[in-house]
Amino acid sequence: MTTRTLYLLCSAAPPVFEIASVVEEAQARGWDVCLGLTPTAAEWLEDDLDGLAALSRHPVRSRYKKPGQPDVWPAADAVLVAPATMNTINSWALGITGTWLVGFVAEAIGKGIPLTAMPRVNSAYAQHPQFPLSVETLRAAGVRVLFGPDGFEPNAPGEKRPYPWAAALDAVGEQRS
Repeated sequence: MTTRTLYLLCSAAPPVFEIASVVEEAQARGWDVCLGLTPTAAEWLEDDLDGLAALSRHPVRSRYKKPGQPDVWPAADAVLVAPATMNTINSWALGITGTWLVGFVAEAIGKGIPLTAMPRVNSAYAQHPQFPLSVETLRAAGVRVLFGPDGFEPNAPGEKRPYPWAAALDAVGEQRS
């Protein structure tokens, strides 16, 4: 079996604290995993970054590289953006590339890299008028957005329930050739 490269890109939402086990599960499914984080997610996981880099066998990225610096990851065969916060989804859909993570996925649309996203927003955020527009914009651009019955369904503010990581990894796996 040929190993393919998955960019696992995470926003700062509570499921990011489970990311080590998600990396391990993706590896068990045959992926070479490169972990990218928003700056806030990197701050939340700062004590674990070295261990996550060792686990994935790649540096954890959260910032743009300097012009002229070489890429530190192999090319992506697929990208999973999860958990994707309202900020990440809206910024991506609107092309606001203030973070490396959003800049990468915005460009990846044009490069034709298979993209899957699974939001993690509560029901109050989901009712904001921009959020459904952003989800539809990304879908229209070819991003598989796992939101609703086949992915993440918003919880009430403050409600805690498991994030459907397996559904996200299954969806990415369906893109494998």
